[in-house]
Amino acid sequence: MRELKTIIEAYKKATAEGIKTVLATVVHVDGSSYRRPSARMLVDEHGITTGAISGGCLEGDALRKALHALVQNKNVLISYDTSDEADAVVGAQLGCEGIIQVLFEPIDQDDPINPIALLEQIINEDKPYVMVTLFNLKDKRGEQPGCTLLLKDGAKTLGSIDDSSLQEAILKDAVTVFEEKRSLFRAYEEDQTTHNAFIEYFAPAVSLVIVGAGNDTQGLALMAETLGWNIYVVDGRPSHASESRFTSSCQIIVAKPEEALQNILINEQTVFVLMTHNYQYDLSILKCILTYDQVPYIGILGPKKKFQRMVDELKEKGIEISQEQQDRIYTPIGLEIGAETPEEIAISVLAEINAVLNGTKGTFLRDKQGPIHTKENTQFDTLRI
Repeated sequence: MRELKTIIEAYKKATAEGIKTVLATVVHVDGSSYRRPSARMLVDEHGITTGAISGGCLEGDALRKALHALVQNKNVLISYDTSDEADAVVGAQLGCEGIIQVLFEPIDQDDPINPIALLEQIINEDKPYVMVTLFNLKDKRGEQPGCTLLLKDGAKTLGSIDDSSLQEAILKDAVTVFEEKRSLFRAYEEDQTTHNAFIEYFAPAVSLVIVGAGNDTQGLALMAETLGWNIYVVDGRPSHASESRFTSSCQIIVAKPEEALQNILINEQTVFVLMTHNYQYDLSILKCILTYDQVPYIGILGPKKKFQRMVDELKEKGIEISQEQQDRIYTPIGLEIGAETPEEIAISVLAEINAVLNGTKGTFLRDKQGPIHTKENTQFDTLRI
């Protein structure tokens, strides 16, 4: 989300100064690449870029293609073949062995539902969204519709498609995307035309609730901010939980445990870290968190015997922690990276949270069998409409 925020900020600044812009989006990857579909880069008419679509190898040529699209004032689809060593543009520079499709869309500042406006709506709400981008792989010189629909909770929100049959088919697939919480690629065949679609899933931004406002949580909040996460700092001590001690993006909550969560929107992207160094406060907060089945991660600072004591005391109060609940609790907190300092511990904790949210184990990539990125759900499923 942070990259999207910086792109939107750059667009607003350019718009205020009357500067034209182009949005470059990776809409499909066949094989390996440094960035995956949904990577975006904003290019203004002066050649200033924000965001990235690769590790740096594609950006130079993409800048030229973006300015060309701006002059033409039409959407352009460009293919980059990083497996072609004879290609002077990307060839052996990347070594990713993939074919990357990048869509360039000149932004109409007067269009209230241009791609940037839709992205801004997505980041401003803590709800899942689906964005539909249409393009034509068979005829790359033909019309490239680009971003056409934005949907929330399975219902069409903004945009439209003139072809009613195509729109109906896309809306049905969008329901699946919402249910499975992952993006989908589809090729819709209609008469002699094929419509390629990137039906992109946007999960709500991660909300990190840091329970505890000690010195060791300041670095955690600062690092989480760089990820673009929503950050809450909860503590019962106003001397510790203060705006002067934490990054400006943090929402500070000074409250008793039973009142602390009342003003926090808790969903499947909300994670908790208990680091108060106050056993009773942590225990009371844990008791409250356990009532939210959708919380995917609860991290507790301290040794295993501390958590076992919590389990035993809650049981005495008639609260049995189920196996499913225990599976969502991580204590001792963090990945094993030999962390000692508060900053190192923050890296360990954030890495563990990211691994849990992405369904990975947090192991060495060199030991992983197969490609770094999964190739599941990356091919175009064909549907006749």
